[in-house]
Amino acid sequence: PRIDSTQRYSFGGSNMLAAQIAQGAPADVFASANMTLPQQLFASGTCSKPVVFTRNTLVIVVPTANPAHIRSVYDLSRSGVKLVVAGTAVPVGGYTLQILRNMNLSTGVLKNVVSRETDVREVLSKVALGEADAGFVYSTDAKTAGRQVRTIKVPAWAQPKVQYSACVVKASSHQAD
Repeated sequence: PRIDSTQRYSFGGSNMLAAQIAQGAPADVFASANMTLPQQLFASGTCSKPVVFTRNTLVIVVPTANPAHIRSVYDLSRSGVKLVVAGTAVPVGGYTLQILRNMNLSTGVLKNVVSRETDVREVLSKVALGEADAGFVYSTDAKTAGRQVRTIKVPAWAQPKVQYSACVVKASSHQAD
């Protein structure tokens, strides 16, 4: 699929974009990597009721050379592992915490967090550049890194329900389009 080049887009972390819209930034549609932020905009009367438009899963990425020899999520709790995650206000950061809670690994893994990033792209970049041993990202983002990273699956039973949703911004002048 191609993006319509006749339109203007603003890409960024879902939480940052939602905050801008809540503060009156002009927008027609808000698409988020979770349901929570669009639901909050809907509850405040800023957006229409959100609609799910796609789903995703989380994976662990490691640099291609994998110097820390990480083979599963359980290895992330080993002493000396440098883990980078997204901040808790960022959708992927919240999903990461859900996985760790679901697997009862929060304490052991979170002690190895060396950095909390503002979006999923920053997590991916730090791992791809070898600045961290591992990070949690969406499977779709991991694919964009090509051979710079290897992915490790998170067990399906531990995956949170990752749903991307969109809503129409009520202040938009293009409501009928």
